Amino acid sequence: MARRPRRKAEETREDILSMAELLFRQRGFVAVSIADIAASLGMSPANVFKHFRSKTALVDAIAERHLGDVADRFATFDDELPPNEQLLRFVLRLLDSHLQDIQQNPYIFEMVLMTVQAKLEAGNRYRERIVQKLDDIIREGIAKGRYHCSSPEDAANTVADVLASVLHPVLIARDDKDTLVHRARQIVIFVDAALQNSAC
Repeated sequence: MARRPRRKAEETREDILSMAELLFRQRGFVAVSIADIAASLGMSPANVFKHFRSKTALVDAIAERHLGDVADRFATFDDELPPNEQLLRFVLRLLDSHLQDIQQNPYIFEMVLMTVQAKLEAGNRYRERIVQKLDDIIREGIAKGRYHCSSPEDAANTVADVLASVLHPVLIARDDKDTLVHRARQIVIFVDAALQNSAC
């Protein structure tokens, strides 16, 4: 009987990610072990560890796959919109997306939360994408003469910090949507005024 050809490492890695995601969805992150994932795939735990050195590394990879699949959160807006309106739309889109994750994909939210708390790569890269989008909006505001920042990159990082109360997973899980939307609008008004100040 011919031996089954060995699968490529990338295919095995994707199988592990997909099975882990399925089991996390069914049972929750805490209840699923590496041994459970391996058994469901008919492989040894050692084979899972060959691709992911720990359960945390597996969570990071799943979160990265999820966070990397959210291009609509970072979609460009009509260039004719003033920068403050672009900023508000971006923040509200991110907020809405995060709230949907909490309601519809709690297991994914739990993993994303873990990447943020543990400062894993997926969480860091997601923040970098947010900062880059904010930087783009600020630079456009400078080009249009609305903003007068000497360092758009520094301003973008500061704005990301200020927006944490309406974008950080830990903080938004405690409030209702209406409260968060109102807070987001107030923060954007404050940020827009600060960005118009040449001292920023």
